[in-house]
Amino acid sequence: MGHQKINYLEKAGEARLLQLNELDEFQLDAYENHRLYKEQTKKFHDKMIQKREFKVGDKVLLYNSRLRLFPVKLWSRWSGPFTITKVKDHGAIKVAIENGSKFMVNG
Repeated sequence: MGHQKINYLEKAGEARLLQLNELDEFQLDAYENHRLYKEQTKKFHDKMIQKREFKVGDKVLLYNSRLRLFPVKLWSRWSGPFTITKVKDHGAIKVAIENGSKFMVNG
């Protein structure tokens, strides 16, 4: 009787190891599918972004992303117009308000 019990426990242990290996395979497949999904989504997003070239003298509006934290219907998220006074190589632009004050923003 003792030998049968040990044999049964060994079989149960082997079955459990097979289940754990199968679970690991499912997890690795899920990670791989998630990685592929994120990669494809990023490709699509990057393809849809339009490159904008700014020139000195252009008029622009600035988007205030912080206003979405305060859901007030009548507040506009756009401010401006501002005049571009300088364009940096890395995408930053310097804009001026009509009163003459200037500040840098991300293009």
